[in-house]
Amino acid sequence: MTDLARVQITFTSPSGDRSSGCTEERTATAEVRLPEPLGDRDVIVDNYTRFTADGAKPPALRLCGELGCTPPATGCTTASYEQALMAVNAPDHTYRNSEKCDGKWLVLDFSWRTGPACGGSPDPACSSRLGDRWFFRAKESGWDPIFRTSAGGCQDIQRREPAFPTSLCASLAPLSPSLHPSHPPATTTP
Repeated sequence: MTDLARVQITFTSPSGDRSSGCTEERTATAEVRLPEPLGDRDVIVDNYTRFTADGAKPPALRLCGELGCTPPATGCTTASYEQALMAVNAPDHTYRNSEKCDGKWLVLDFSWRTGPACGGSPDPACSSRLGDRWFFRAKESGWDPIFRTSAGGCQDIQRREPAFPTSLCASLAPLSPSLHPSHPPATTTP
């Protein structure tokens, strides 16, 4: 890929050898000289850690996060909803059931499959799922989770965050208890 500069860093350490006296870790700096100017390219170190010059003070690079070097702006977009799922540590293979969003506030219902792998079986356990409803506020860094509940309407969220708009929560039906066999009725984030 021409938009990347790939770097492989290899180091050796006697830290596994207790008799060497080197038994602790410390941070070190590695200087890398590229055969040509970096330009607009990002740097990939050891095939998985990405750095970018965008937003960094030269000659330094900025470490990119799980959402890449330029995370999606908070808004009513699929990429933004994916960021919200990451913010609440949603399980892998989670899918969104519905979203209500105005760009400043978000309600996100999501579920994930549970039970045995059934391969098309009509067994109800094969389609069982768990789910959550989270409420978020937009921050510069992305969606900030503020509350989780399975209740419908606005009462719970507006008790926690009075500014949450009624237009986004008034029509919310309670999440089905069958989807939440082990979930408490409401919890808050720290």
